[in-house]
Amino acid sequence: MNGSLVKGLIVGAVVATAGGAVAGYNMMERAPAFSPTHAEVVQVIPATIEVATPREVCEEVQVTQQQAPRDEHRLMGTVTGAVIGGVLGNQVGGGSGKKLATVAGAAVGGFAGNKVQERVQAKDTYTTTEKRCDTVTDYEEKVVGYDVTYRIDEEEGQVRMDIDPGDSIPLVNGELDLDSATSSS
Repeated sequence: MNGSLVKGLIVGAVVATAGGAVAGYNMMERAPAFSPTHAEVVQVIPATIEVATPREVCEEVQVTQQQAPRDEHRLMGTVTGAVIGGVLGNQVGGGSGKKLATVAGAAVGGFAGNKVQERVQAKDTYTTTEKRCDTVTDYEEKVVGYDVTYRIDEEEGQVRMDIDPGDSIPLVNGELDLDSATSSS
């Protein structure tokens, strides 16, 4: 082979290699820096509120009530006691003392009969079943959003989202695309 041909080939190869290296370097210089497509989710904390829900709870209960007295003034007990007391008082003494004992026996017997009837009527009760209702309140935690801590490259930020975004949040032009984020659950 001709020496000039070999020299020409070598020079051509060196020029082509150098040109390729310069072109590659220029392309790397002009190429945009790596732009992430997703933000890394660091932490997700559910944001909750307490919701109170009232409801009515009813139950059947036994209720004991006092019977309405048939003889409100306890006349029957008073009269019966007075008669018995008068008869017993009449058995004591003689003459005017007998009259006094009869009157005193009737008075004491009437008072005693009234009290006896009062105690009997107090025990005169009946039991019914009544429906009693109360309002109770149930409390429940409701998730209203998610407080998300995210990282883009080395920078962290926080945002509240309607859904749990999972492990990452999409980026569009370096900004969070919250509309495209989908839940991992």
